[in-house]
Amino acid sequence: MKEPSEAPGWRRRSMPSLPEVFRTVSVPDRGRFWRKFGAFAGPGYLVAVGYMDPGNWATDIAGGSQFGYTLLSVILLSNIMAILLQALAAKLGIVTGRDLAQACRDHYSRPVGFVLWIACELAIIACDLAEVIGTAIALNLLFGIPIVWGVCLTALDVMLILFLQHRGFRWLEAFIVALLIVIAVCFAFELALSQPEIGAILGGFVPSPEVVTNPAMLYIAIGILGATVMPHNLYLHSSIVQTRAFERTPRGRREAIRFATIDSSVALMLALFINAAILILAASAFHTAGRTDVAEIQDAYALLAPTLGVAAASTLFAVALLASGQNSTITATLAGQIVMEGFLEIRIAPWLRRMITRLLAIIPAVVVAVLYGESGTAQLLVLSQVILSMQLPFAVIPLVRFTSDRTKMGEFVNPRWLILAAWAIAAIIVALNVKLLVDVAAGGGL
Repeated sequence: MKEPSEAPGWRRRSMPSLPEVFRTVSVPDRGRFWRKFGAFAGPGYLVAVGYMDPGNWATDIAGGSQFGYTLLSVILLSNIMAILLQALAAKLGIVTGRDLAQACRDHYSRPVGFVLWIACELAIIACDLAEVIGTAIALNLLFGIPIVWGVCLTALDVMLILFLQHRGFRWLEAFIVALLIVIAVCFAFELALSQPEIGAILGGFVPSPEVVTNPAMLYIAIGILGATVMPHNLYLHSSIVQTRAFERTPRGRREAIRFATIDSSVALMLALFINAAILILAASAFHTAGRTDVAEIQDAYALLAPTLGVAAASTLFAVALLASGQNSTITATLAGQIVMEGFLEIRIAPWLRRMITRLLAIIPAVVVAVLYGESGTAQLLVLSQVILSMQLPFAVIPLVRFTSDRTKMGEFVNPRWLILAAWAIAAIIVALNVKLLVDVAAGGGL
């Protein structure tokens, strides 16, 4: 049987995805489970960053302060969906040697591919916009730097990214993991201070009919889902799994899929902890105290210290936000490079690609910050999530379609149960995000 990358379902050979780091991380031919797992561990954590970026914080805070622990079940459901979709993205990259952007360019006509590229670029700019605003808010909270100047300072992270890329992809992964540890430690401390009710937390993970029957709760639930499942992560994951130099044989691919799936699943469980921790913190600190109106990051920061009685509570919250924003800018950079090179096969210097994307995010953020202040940037953060929701179907549907096509995947095609589960998840995500967009257009907000 022909290898999937040479199967009739693909029209041509694609150039390597992220060629500067393609197959640069060695994988031992033999060894114990943990040694091989260590070689494959890393890409999942870059993906997990997008599931806990500043765009998630507002919806988690609003959900916790208004409805207590009830919406924890929505966070859990979103995470389960994300684990399955990211596993499919990893499989696509490992089996076909193509990232999702390259696969779309190969399969669809040039006009359709161009439309998909434009939609994806808008999503990445929107994602970058959320990170710009989140980082600027964190700098304002920690150091008193005006939002406008904080937005401008975010352009300097280009130098950090170039330095890390020069040192090697493992350095980039290590930096991401280090910041994730900072976020996790900050929220572990916050949860210890807030002393949430364990029984109420466990009950919150059990789905409640009220989530559907209560319009206000459903609205925030849709916002949580829309902010959790990020389209650019599917492009990112399908590419960075190819940094591993595994054997290009059926056995090697099968092993790579296994370890990549474990890697992303473990990393997304960390994302589940962070998102749940934000909601639990809001529920235990605000909802139980009768403060059900806390919906913005700045409000949560201002109220945490007096509510919990510890001055460090607000500081740790802002530190975690800064780490989250910085982490997300790095992964958005890689996603932007993958999308441009995959759809157009145009290669430009990474620093130039990053600067273009960052400027497209900085300009509207600066304008809104100057004209409308902090409230305007908060609403712009919401708008960025809406734009991401609009692009999501254009990434999820091709991914499920490609990995369910035997002519494209060969013996690695999704089994029937997985095909049904993947299409069901795609349908749910599309339906809920369409409802979110309709509600926002009708005058609502996340």
